[in-house]
Amino acid sequence: MLKRYDPSEDVYRETENTQKPGPPIAAGLPPPSKKVPIGYRRLLAALGPGYLVAVGYMDPGNWVTDIAAGSTFAYDLLSVVFLANLMAMLLQSLCARLGIATGRDLAQLCRDVYPRPVCLVLWAVCQVAIVACDLAEVVGTAIALSLLFHIPLLPSIWLTGLSTVVILLVQRSGRRSLELTVICLTLVVAFCLLAELIFARPALTAVAAGFLPTPDLISTPERLYLAIGIIGATVMPHNLYLHSALVRGKPTHTQDARAQNARGDGRRRALSYAVFDTCLALFFAFLVNAAILILAASAFHGRGLAQPIDLRDAYHLLAPLLGTSLASLLFGVALLAAGQNSTVTATLAGQVVMEGFLGLRLAPWVTRIMTRCAALVPALLVTALAGDKALTELLLLSQVILSLQLPFAVVPLIHFCTSRRLMGSLVSPPWLTLPACLVAALLIFLNARLVADFLISSP
Repeated sequence: MLKRYDPSEDVYRETENTQKPGPPIAAGLPPPSKKVPIGYRRLLAALGPGYLVAVGYMDPGNWVTDIAAGSTFAYDLLSVVFLANLMAMLLQSLCARLGIATGRDLAQLCRDVYPRPVCLVLWAVCQVAIVACDLAEVVGTAIALSLLFHIPLLPSIWLTGLSTVVILLVQRSGRRSLELTVICLTLVVAFCLLAELIFARPALTAVAAGFLPTPDLISTPERLYLAIGIIGATVMPHNLYLHSALVRGKPTHTQDARAQNARGDGRRRALSYAVFDTCLALFFAFLVNAAILILAASAFHGRGLAQPIDLRDAYHLLAPLLGTSLASLLFGVALLAAGQNSTVTATLAGQVVMEGFLGLRLAPWVTRIMTRCAALVPALLVTALAGDKALTELLLLSQVILSLQLPFAVVPLIHFCTSRRLMGSLVSPPWLTLPACLVAALLIFLNARLVADFLISSP
């Protein structure tokens, strides 16, 4: 009787066979002739969480801040978009490292390590960030519906509740279906913006110069407000909690951990795939955000409209300024796709934060409806009391609120990633920890400067 490896149950079974068994191997590993293949198949299987997170970096909040920055200051704030994207890559990579190394997400670790009062504060702050993000999605989607289908804004806001139903139905089909839906909608946004840039014909030399930062980004309160809004719209605090939860369930992680545990490289390989997925998705998000700002700078500021332009004005002005009605149509379609896409982030993040911090496992539809209702109320009140124009100010404020919440998620993330007791061999190395600490310090400084400017300017 010879022993043959049974991959279905990961054991050796006695069987009659004339072939000789292979050399003994460590428990849990397939025989040398049946190694788990590595390469593009496993890499493709690892793709997905980065795009689910990246859609939050292309939501209507990004649109309103990028359009306001481009129309007011031309290409000057492109450097802020680039810097914010680098911050996002760094912080989201740390989230992937945390989830793969510990098998737990950021919210769960906060509940495990910090006292309960601290956890409740962090949970409340994160819930405010989720509502602020969902508020931007409500307003952006409502404006897109109103522009494309000529529906009054108040009914359009109510219609955004249908997006909740659509996302929940897609989510019921499984994680992979949700990821593919997100990728398809992202490609729609990219195609529309690429066509817009072809119509606008921006000056490439001016675009290149915009990536060089200037001192007046901090010294000018108006530029600082928009810069912090861009950072808040790009690096979202709840995305940090979400990403650390998404990477735990990817097939490559579980397969590597089981099949290559004896060599100790399973988690490192899973981490390299997750970092590649993250950087690729966020680079794509950077191209989208840069394209929005470049479009606004070229179409509006470059044609004499050096003033803040909101989403509705941008839709109506693009066609006459660029000389084709297709420009406005593509803008509306891209905005609608971006609003629907980013709804995924709030849906998933709400579940992760609720379960992680409080240990409450609610049905997805309950969490989603609670979050959407919390976002609908201020949008409806502002529209009814102050009119359509006030929605742009509400959108900008929501992105600044997101930036103010960032340190409450970034500091615990860095704390956990630098703990060898929690991370083991995947503890954050000094070359990664140092820039992460600099990012945290920069965020705290910018937020403190914004608050100080507000207190000084207020009567």
